[in-house]
Amino acid sequence: MADLLHALLESRSTLLADVSGTGRVLARSDRAGSMQLYEVDTAGRVRQCTAFDEPVGVAAAVPGRRAAVIGVDAGGNERFQLYLVDLDAEAPVSSLEALQPLTASAAHGHLLAGVSPSGQEVAYLSNRRNGVDFDLWVCGLASGEHRIVYAEGGYCQPSSGYSPDGRLVALHRPGPRPLDSDLVLVDVRTGMWRMPLPHPDEAAEIGAPAWVDGEVFFASSTVGRDRAGIVRHDLSTGRTTPLDGVGDQWDASVVSGADGRTLLVIENAGGASRMRLFDAPSGTELGPVPTAEPGVVASYVGAPPHLSADGSQVVYWLSTPRRPGDIWVHDRRSGTTRQLTENPDPVDPAVLAVPEAAVVTSFDGQAVPVLAFRPLRAEAGEPDGGAALPVVVVVHGGPESQAVQSFNPVVQALVAEGFGVVVPNVRGSTGYGKRYASLDDTTRRLDSVRDLASVHAWLAGAGFDPGRAALWGGSYGGYMVLAGLAFQPDRWAAGVDIVGISDLVTFLEHTSDYRRAHREREYGSLEHDRAFLEQASPLRRAEDIRAPLFVVHGRNDPRVPVGEAEQLVAAVSRRGIRSELVVYDDEGHGLARLANRVDGYGRAVHFLGEVLSAPTLPAGPG
Repeated sequence: MADLLHALLESRSTLLADVSGTGRVLARSDRAGSMQLYEVDTAGRVRQCTAFDEPVGVAAAVPGRRAAVIGVDAGGNERFQLYLVDLDAEAPVSSLEALQPLTASAAHGHLLAGVSPSGQEVAYLSNRRNGVDFDLWVCGLASGEHRIVYAEGGYCQPSSGYSPDGRLVALHRPGPRPLDSDLVLVDVRTGMWRMPLPHPDEAAEIGAPAWVDGEVFFASSTVGRDRAGIVRHDLSTGRTTPLDGVGDQWDASVVSGADGRTLLVIENAGGASRMRLFDAPSGTELGPVPTAEPGVVASYVGAPPHLSADGSQVVYWLSTPRRPGDIWVHDRRSGTTRQLTENPDPVDPAVLAVPEAAVVTSFDGQAVPVLAFRPLRAEAGEPDGGAALPVVVVVHGGPESQAVQSFNPVVQALVAEGFGVVVPNVRGSTGYGKRYASLDDTTRRLDSVRDLASVHAWLAGAGFDPGRAALWGGSYGGYMVLAGLAFQPDRWAAGVDIVGISDLVTFLEHTSDYRRAHREREYGSLEHDRAFLEQASPLRRAEDIRAPLFVVHGRNDPRVPVGEAEQLVAAVSRRGIRSELVVYDDEGHGLARLANRVDGYGRAVHFLGEVLSAPTLPAGPG
């Protein structure tokens, strides 16, 4: 199993970044050890374009020329700078100094917001005006001139870029409540802006516009509804109409082809993607887009699926529980689907586990969805239904996120080592409607921790050993690990915390200035909710932690500063509890480099193998 463990932790993935006008695909892949830029032609031939010490965080093609805009930070500090890359270079460029820089303020972040259809300008968001608010800027590629065109405040985020006529740039601005965002369209010539689909009286989220033409777009929306449906909006009339048959059961998002006649709707069906094509003028469904097996095609880590100009081809990234992400192409005319890229040294999917979906009933009757993975019987390739298994409960970050049916090398590595793995979507998770996602907001934070206790109570009946149950999580999931160990010490036998929050007060005090207001909407504010933030902080209950703990952090983390890990480990170690802290000096919020992932996750899996080798706790009150 040691060879399989290493192979899984060394798994590489390839993400869709963009598709050029000639049909060539821009991809980001860590096949060389960290995410770098690659170009893939229509025959599937892959050519590496960059070979930096730092990962490439984003990439977009420049229309009309053989070039791409990329974003690169330093050591995971998330202060991205933008550069222009020549795609016709004979060899991969290995030095940032060899590129044309588009931004050069190392103390600030720059988020690519789009490349104009003419290929003459680049839009980006940056906090360089005051260090906090992300304003919209436009850079002329020929002139090098930078103009600020929107400075209304807020932690604004990129959307789907320019409108087809090059007049408007879309961005998302956070609203005053959790899970609340506005779509803002900025005229880059005049600086005038508008906010279509307003929702002043409710928290709602508006998705990225899928343009039909310069005046009409489709977008996802939760205005007046629990699930995200798709609406058509006409800027000239202000009229909004729903796309029938979408968003009743599952959240949906949408993209369009360049000619505006075809729509691709992506539905989140319980953590797996389902794609359907629609005729934009009539709203008529044209049929499904098949995938090789259930998985996801849309994620915050890469670009959404791409429709060719005439809507005849769909290019998409697909990741499934047994397959790392690769790029696929579906041709509507022939009905064929083919895999365009293949990551090096793939693990045979037949030896990997497929999750079982289940539901846990929590303390208040709320249904909590979970995915359960079990080791396979080697001779049959089927789940091992023998003795009760030691189990690792893996909690996703966010908290406004979802554990989906995508490849997770840590989950499969744990299964390969003989653990059962249970992946819950505790209350506060997205993908199950905005009511469910709001159930952990501010002073209801500990209700999501109580969901963990309900998951623990469910384990024995599902064939897992509750006396050998550990928690594993990253970022907010790391907070959940520490909260589980601190608030439920009689249930959990060990914990692995990756870049997690140990104290909600010190986290909010020391996180990056531009993130503080954004995070206070979800967790509560230092000014008004300090007493509850203290009450909900695992560090304040460190004397109750008695389970062994393994902690991983990045030295340059701008979101959850490394002090969150250091103070918790110090408090636990003083009491003689086994605790190990591994800090990587070249990482930020998570492990972006393959060598660090193999080292850190490998050590964490080995740690769990040691501490869960025999029952360490009674079955617990559950």
